[in-house]
Amino acid sequence: MATDYDAPRKQDEDLSNDSIEELKAQRTQQQASQVDEDEAVAAEGFELPGADLSNEELSVRVLPKQNDEFTCMECFLVRHRSQMASEDGGMPICTDCAG
Repeated sequence: MATDYDAPRKQDEDLSNDSIEELKAQRTQQQASQVDEDEAVAAEGFELPGADLSNEELSVRVLPKQNDEFTCMECFLVRHRSQMASEDGGMPICTDCAG
């Protein structure tokens, strides 16, 4: 809950005048003012990880690995040769995986 530090503080006499019923009424008014959103409506825009995407078309062009690139044997990402940290037993490792 945010605190407004510029607001005047209550005096001791003001604190004693607040009854528990008034405080409860204020709390219910604050909670009632929050927006209730229907879960079904909110979930319509989300794609779930197991969703059927068989009707979707790829919109990116995939290029084959170039001569100056290698595939890291730890993360299996294609990297530029400037990102090669080592080659352990003929298996190239990128700088991210080696670090």
